[in-house]
Amino acid sequence: MNTVGAGDYHDLVRVGDPRLSPSGEEVAFVRTAPRDESENEATIYAVSLGGDEPRRFTLEEGVDSEPRWSPSGDRLAFVSTRGEDDRPQLWVLPTAGGEAERVTDVVGGVASIAWRPDGERIAFVQSSTAAEREAGRDLELEEEYDREAPDPRVIDRLIYRAGERYFDGGRSHVYLADLDGGVTRLTDGDYDYVAPEWGDSATLYYAAKRTDDPDDNAVHDVIAHDLRSDEAETVVQTTGWAVELAATADGRVAYHYTPEEGSTLRQTEIRVFDRRSGEETTVTESLDRTVEGTPKWDPDGEHLYFLTPDEGNVALRRAGGKDIETVVRDGHIDGFDPGRDAVAITKSEWDHPGDVFVSTPAGAETNRLTSVNRAYLNDRAVPQPEEVRFEGEGEEVQGWVLTPPDMEAGESYPLVVEIHGGPHAMWSTAGTMWHEFQTLAARGYVVFWCNPRGSTGYGEAFMSAIERDWGAVTTRDVLAGTDAVCERDYVDETQQFVTGGSFGGYMTGWLVGHTDRFSGAVAQRGVYDLSSFYGSTDAFKLIEWDFDALPWDDPEFLWERSPVAYAGEVETPTLVIHADDDFRVPVNNGEMFYLFLKKNGVETRLVRYPREGHELSRSGEPGHVVDRIERIARWFDGYSEHHDAPRALDRGDEGLSAGEEPSGELS
Repeated sequence: MNTVGAGDYHDLVRVGDPRLSPSGEEVAFVRTAPRDESENEATIYAVSLGGDEPRRFTLEEGVDSEPRWSPSGDRLAFVSTRGEDDRPQLWVLPTAGGEAERVTDVVGGVASIAWRPDGERIAFVQSSTAAEREAGRDLELEEEYDREAPDPRVIDRLIYRAGERYFDGGRSHVYLADLDGGVTRLTDGDYDYVAPEWGDSATLYYAAKRTDDPDDNAVHDVIAHDLRSDEAETVVQTTGWAVELAATADGRVAYHYTPEEGSTLRQTEIRVFDRRSGEETTVTESLDRTVEGTPKWDPDGEHLYFLTPDEGNVALRRAGGKDIETVVRDGHIDGFDPGRDAVAITKSEWDHPGDVFVSTPAGAETNRLTSVNRAYLNDRAVPQPEEVRFEGEGEEVQGWVLTPPDMEAGESYPLVVEIHGGPHAMWSTAGTMWHEFQTLAARGYVVFWCNPRGSTGYGEAFMSAIERDWGAVTTRDVLAGTDAVCERDYVDETQQFVTGGSFGGYMTGWLVGHTDRFSGAVAQRGVYDLSSFYGSTDAFKLIEWDFDALPWDDPEFLWERSPVAYAGEVETPTLVIHADDDFRVPVNNGEMFYLFLKKNGVETRLVRYPREGHELSRSGEPGHVVDRIERIARWFDGYSEHHDAPRALDRGDEGLSAGEEPSGELS
């Protein structure tokens, strides 16, 4: 039987955004797979609850997303980049058969679509500039129009870029598309309006940050727009990094709430505001877990469903008033949609990277509807990770150990320690790391990962334990787990390697500056200097909230907590990986760390990926996703006494997907 390899990424299918039909008989979902080295293909499929094979709903052209059934179920709306223009536009397809029709042709593309309850209109969001709105290009492009980057680029905002793009004066606004033709703009001005959600057919809710400087605070207005009078009013305010809404026809609106002070150290709750009574209720008050993703009401508005990280699972829960039930708590759920008699779910587990499931409303029974990677998995050895619990510093910490699929009794193997990003995030045995973990294990490494203090999924006290001290606190937990794993006979404790991305990159840089126990390291898209990160990221509030510090007031404090401050102590061969268009952790941090290592005589190399952002490892160009994993493995192989491979520094492009298949056989 074959084992999992880096290049297998081209053979893996991912599923997401499940949507249950109004009849409760089918689930629409997005099926994504690599098309070639540079592009992914995303297509809408549907699968019946009766267990039939999934059927393709949309053409294999462009990238499709956001499948949304009409209220009657006779049509399916979706967003697509098909056609000559790569701007995502709104399309509608009759579900009984027929061709999809394009509804919009707007300058800023379409996102966050939502059917009006009567099925006559669809709300959406697009980003446009004041000039484009004045010319009406946000309503319809009457002639060919290509956006050009400003030259020079003049910047007045605190946050002027995010993801992989500059805003260039663009603001997000809410629109209505009439299915018979025509687009209406509902909002305007120099604020960003997001998250449109219908209450009844006359009331559209959305949110906006409308303070003096929206980029420098976390206050969101939750707005109700009455389409009969065309009047909009703020019904309630909330705070937090971002906001998502869910509304009912009888005037209740649910939204995220995170306390503004030290916000990144606090858990996100769900609050519900009842416009009839004026009462605001925190429905998750009794649950010591943070909320992720968009909450959703069931069709009758009786239960509110939401996701929470929970000790290595991402659980689906529901609230009826303040009573909370756990619906599904096994695996890594990344999408759901509740109906009257069922809940559609997409989730991954240790033995597969993701499929569509359906559960009864309260979770009494769950059934798997798809096996999109069946043929691939039937021909691969996929070992099961073993859960481990160990003592950190006064706290039990959860982790996992994955061993090589062909591990032999009496033999020992090198260890790779993986550290997650965030820092306020959680890893499981599934999710987006499934392929990387299985690939490293198949190459002859024992892989260890854990959720140290600072992680979500274990309560607010656990999550906030790294306040003002990312490096030292996390180090104690990660190394305590590493020491426990090294006590196993099959682990060669003299051959340890470490890697991680984002905050995991920070921790990789921190560790190699504080210990020489690792034979090799790969630091990916990391924060290595807290002050320069603060000055170049869209997430500067993370430093203000997690460290309660500002670079001009506390420069020495932040320097002492930055990995680059200890570059002179590093002896571990360290590969630095970054993406050119990473605007969350801009590439200057990777450049700085690499230069400091190089000047101090460390064996190092900087690898930069063009056209990629912070999500490289999760949704980058397929060729880059594969290349990154190959380079990690090749770097470790070159310093592993268990692998017959020269240093990556001596190999050029040999062993990469652009050339031959990776070498490095076990010796």
